[in-house]
Amino acid sequence: MSRRPLIAGNWKMFKTRGEARDTVEQLQQLLGPSLSVDVVVCPPFSALSAVEEVIRESEIQLAAQNVHWEDEGAFTGEVSTAMLSDCGCRYVILGHSERRQFFHESDAVIHRKIGKVLTTELTPVLCVGESLEEREAERANEVIHGQLEADLGELTATEASRIIVAYEPIWAIGTGKTATPEIAQNVHGLIRHWLGGRYSAQVASGIRILYGGSVKPDNARELMAQEDIDGALVGGASLDAHSFATIVKESG
Repeated sequence: MSRRPLIAGNWKMFKTRGEARDTVEQLQQLLGPSLSVDVVVCPPFSALSAVEEVIRESEIQLAAQNVHWEDEGAFTGEVSTAMLSDCGCRYVILGHSERRQFFHESDAVIHRKIGKVLTTELTPVLCVGESLEEREAERANEVIHGQLEADLGELTATEASRIIVAYEPIWAIGTGKTATPEIAQNVHGLIRHWLGGRYSAQVASGIRILYGGSVKPDNARELMAQEDIDGALVGGASLDAHSFATIVKESG
């Protein structure tokens, strides 16, 4: 099954509305029309509407960096799926390592969020990955399989076919270190094998698995050439329109 590559730029807690507009305007000019890959930008909540106004008529799509599992309520500082859809979002990142590490999001919480998102038209992008200590202890596969098991829970094959998985080795995020294409491919292959065992080979072959961990213009092509790497979740390099556009072009 052919999987269309997806390149997503996670801006994290960067960019005011004006800066966000400028970035996507530059990105549109650099990429032009008729993209050969899916391109997604993930601004902070405060800039979602501003970015949507710019990209509305383009092929660039919008994602949020997080969401709550309830429709509404007394949850100060949170946003709902309806609010994200109202801003024009198509995707939402869930379980990013920074959410797990700094905000203590458990697999149980991530599971609830995935379940909620799958009741909407939004697509969840589930992040999984191991720390440096876990990799050095040769526990990477165990950790990732445990995250998949807990986060996806008892999803049906139909539900699972709607998710995107992003492998982000925590030791390679913002450190300048990157998993070699061989290491990344090995883990992506293991993730797809797990999905095939849980659901079916057909379901697994249709799920896009992204790589996230210091993806840059000079390593994007080699990473994207791997059989089971279907795109990238780009961090710091997505903050600059020229850098991100180069990664997109190298991935097509």
